[in-house]
Amino acid sequence: MQVVLAEDSALLRDGLVRLITEGGFEVVAACPDAVTFLEAVEQHRPGLVVVDVRMPPTFTSEGIRAALEVRERYPDTTVLVLSQYVEEQYATELVASRAKGVGYLLKDRVADTADFIAALREVAGGGTVLDPEVVMQLLSRARNADPLDRLTPREREVLGLMAQGRTNAAIAQRLFIGEGAVEKNVSSIFTKLDLPPTDQDHRRVLAVLRWLDHGSQEQS
Repeated sequence: MQVVLAEDSALLRDGLVRLITEGGFEVVAACPDAVTFLEAVEQHRPGLVVVDVRMPPTFTSEGIRAALEVRERYPDTTVLVLSQYVEEQYATELVASRAKGVGYLLKDRVADTADFIAALREVAGGGTVLDPEVVMQLLSRARNADPLDRLTPREREVLGLMAQGRTNAAIAQRLFIGEGAVEKNVSSIFTKLDLPPTDQDHRRVLAVLRWLDHGSQEQS
């Protein structure tokens, strides 16, 4: 199977090329940044890509964003992401996009060459490989997640105005949007806050109560 690698550190890049090759794969391109990486993927259409999360020029999320783009544009290409630290948001995004043929490993694991090669083969075969530290942090995040964090900035604006007692018409006028757009935002808020329609509960009131409770917790 052909592999395209993206790693900005020349030393680590050379070491990964050697390890991947020894594992029975063919490295057709080893790239120092996300731009050349995406160009190489377009050219070679590899079966597997190995990508560093943080890459030039800002060393923040270029690599993982490129990996997500590959997942979207080339569904048959499997993806293994390497990271120095657990980036919870991006790890969740990567797995949520499609939980097959994907891996997220901390770079420390590369030192165990046998495990690293095994992870490569598992991902290349369509499996899922997550570093134990990644799993632990994602589970912790899921347990502590606040449903309000799911809301978009616009939905938070709408809910804040709902908490002020404003009607949909008043919210639309305040935000300079149509009432239909407000209704869509309100419906999305109910869904994200796990408030299904029932005969017993008033969802608008329950949503506002959660908003107010969230605000009081932040102040405390």
